[in-house]
Amino acid sequence: MKKLFATLLTALSLGMGLVSGAAASSDGIAWDKFPEQKMNDMASLQNGAKLFVNYCLNCHAAAYMRYNRLKDIGLSEDQIKGNLLFASEKVGDVMKVSLDPKQAKDWFGATPPDLTVIARSRADGSKGSGADYLYTYLRTYYRDESKATGWNNMAFPSVAMPHVLWELQGVRTAKFAEEKDPHDPAKTTHVFKGFEQVTPGTLTPAQYDSAVGDLVAYLKWMGEPAQDQRVRLGVIVLLFLAMFTVFAWRLNASYWKDVR
Repeated sequence: MKKLFATLLTALSLGMGLVSGAAASSDGIAWDKFPEQKMNDMASLQNGAKLFVNYCLNCHAAAYMRYNRLKDIGLSEDQIKGNLLFASEKVGDVMKVSLDPKQAKDWFGATPPDLTVIARSRADGSKGSGADYLYTYLRTYYRDESKATGWNNMAFPSVAMPHVLWELQGVRTAKFAEEKDPHDPAKTTHVFKGFEQVTPGTLTPAQYDSAVGDLVAYLKWMGEPAQDQRVRLGVIVLLFLAMFTVFAWRLNASYWKDVR
């Protein structure tokens, strides 16, 4: 029961951090570029779906996404049933959360937010896309005993949530140095110098970055599953209009050639 409660707490904190992250992200580091090629990799999207179900869906719903839509990323109905569904759910159900909203509010003081369009809602024109933010955010946690949760984040300084993926990444600390402010030599600034691994995770750093990329790719895909189809359709429409313009131009010239 204690382990379940801890899982619920960390998952709730993840969602609250994601939802409020954009407001604080302006104080964090520059965002890393999300590996866009993962959007065209079915294996990455499928692994991202698995990570989402295991680490996010305990407390956070995806109320605008149905499990059977995962067929669009190459999963069969049997694979969805065997690997991604909880006992009482059906393939045609939306990704609802098992945690009762009223209980969640009583326990945590807030209802866990829906994550269906989280990647679409976190864009910052000066820093990058919502996927860039999520990719950076989930990879820049470090241990900070001065915080109530024991964790901090470079993309979202003084984040209120713990590191829900710490078992995969391991425990890291951040190294800082005091340097003179280039604009005011009388002042010093706290400059980030990198991370130091304290204990290893179940994944290597490269594997963890790849796993986070998979999760963010799924979150981005989930926000607009028909995006690729829409883009392809748009290209077809533009080609049709271009061809139609040529025919209309020649027809117009033929019609008016004898008119003086």
